[in-house]
Amino acid sequence: MPPVGTAPAAITPGATPATPAPALEDRPSAERLAARVLGLLMPHRRAADPEFDARPEHFPLQLAQLTDFIAAGEPIVLTLPGFPCKSPNPAKVLGHLPDEGERLSLTFLDGLCAEIGRLHAPGARILICSDGHVFGDLINVPDDHIDAYSNALTAMIGREGLTHLDTFDLRAVLGDLPYDEKRARVHARYAPSVEELREQVLTEEETLRLYRGITRFLTEDTVGFTGTRSALQRECRRRAYGVIQRSRAWGELIAEHHPRAVRLSIHPQPAGTAKFGIRLLAAADAWTTPWHSAVLHRTGGERELLRSEEAAQLGRLVLRDGRPSHYECR
Repeated sequence: MPPVGTAPAAITPGATPATPAPALEDRPSAERLAARVLGLLMPHRRAADPEFDARPEHFPLQLAQLTDFIAAGEPIVLTLPGFPCKSPNPAKVLGHLPDEGERLSLTFLDGLCAEIGRLHAPGARILICSDGHVFGDLINVPDDHIDAYSNALTAMIGREGLTHLDTFDLRAVLGDLPYDEKRARVHARYAPSVEELREQVLTEEETLRLYRGITRFLTEDTVGFTGTRSALQRECRRRAYGVIQRSRAWGELIAEHHPRAVRLSIHPQPAGTAKFGIRLLAAADAWTTPWHSAVLHRTGGERELLRSEEAAQLGRLVLRDGRPSHYECR
């Protein structure tokens, strides 16, 4: 099958050339600087092995990728699948558009790039690879809501002056085909089979943890289901395999478009794997994201992600530009 598509240059200004530029500094110096850059990410690591005392040397793949950018004197490119759309469960979120949770998360990511730029002069860019359209049909979120969320996210990046961030989503590939057709083609080209995933769920702790986490989210986010609780759980377990298939397919498509990029993940990741898990905001649950929750500003200045209905009991609702934004402790 031919390649699914090519991202327009305007959407990926941080993309790197296929042939690296000549090295601008010696390899040992680049390797030392790569370790310092990775050290900036370590305090924000979302770990599947939190008990492990991870250090930069435990991430050889990421160190090698960073070293390549640094030795070539190029901006470091990182990709982050996520920011899909808001949960359809009104008890968890404030609406279907980005709010304070996304604003704080994007600001954090932009600031992280700025920190890297103080160590590595060419700087760093993060490509936000919004995956809502990839599995919107499986999580029961309409494509027009996903479009509105993605458009508002891009507008927020511009409004907040977050110059180190770019966005990429399913609209950037396969031309003007309908979303259902795009989803089908991406799935057919890149997704693992259900049989492969079932085997991995049985034999790999990380895949089992991911499967359980997504099943829980789907169960929480399904509204208006008229069947029994056990029927809902069966349905969500089935859809969870589909979400994982599509998520992995999206990850493979991104890797094809940006083969040299450092791959970040909003899911907890163990040390030494292909993706580096990154925490966006403080939350009691390692799986909580801004699009499954609302922000509570506490009196001491801390910001925490909570279910909207829980945050509403602790604080007052704050509007921004006439829309619900977050809660502040009374």
